[in-house]
Amino acid sequence: MKPAVGLVLSGMHTAYIGLGANLPGPAGPPAATMAAAAARLVSLGRVVGRSSLYSTTPMGLTEQPRFFNAVIGMETTFDPREMLASLLAIEREFGRDRAAAVPNGPRTLDLDILLFGRLIVNHQDLEIPHPRLAERGFVLVPLHEIAPDAVDPRTGSTVAQLLNSLFPAPGESTDAVVKVQSDVWRVGTIVRGTVP
Repeated sequence: MKPAVGLVLSGMHTAYIGLGANLPGPAGPPAATMAAAAARLVSLGRVVGRSSLYSTTPMGLTEQPRFFNAVIGMETTFDPREMLASLLAIEREFGRDRAAAVPNGPRTLDLDILLFGRLIVNHQDLEIPHPRLAERGFVLVPLHEIAPDAVDPRTGSTVAQLLNSLFPAPGESTDAVVKVQSDVWRVGTIVRGTVP
């Protein structure tokens, strides 16, 4: 897939990828699917941060299983459109059919570009930063764990500031976003890297 005009980049960029799943897939239950997908992400760049795994309340369509969510930070030479195409291919490998998906419905795997350096992209099929980044505790909590000082280039706010705006009272996020222990996820954990 050729990058669109205005998205051609050169050099290394730091991207933050949100992972989510609440249905079993070819790799097994959701936590196993996410661990296997995280292992696949190493083909797209160098992983520099990997959050804990979180159990989260579904948004929108509430009559479905709780989600598992996490965020991975990576340095990559891919441009945003190459990254998107690669993420969609990995989703398909793990049983995701976006064409048949219900909005906010259950899924075997969801991979979203949350931030891509300080780049702002507004295209029909790609929007960076993720358009609902500031509204989603299930994204902000794990993103804050690995990159509290990362900046949303639209607002100039750090991830820590966005999280504080969403959950101003200490502990307020605990009902919807709960850290979970998972041996399958922990096996792939890396030490937090320094992220520019």
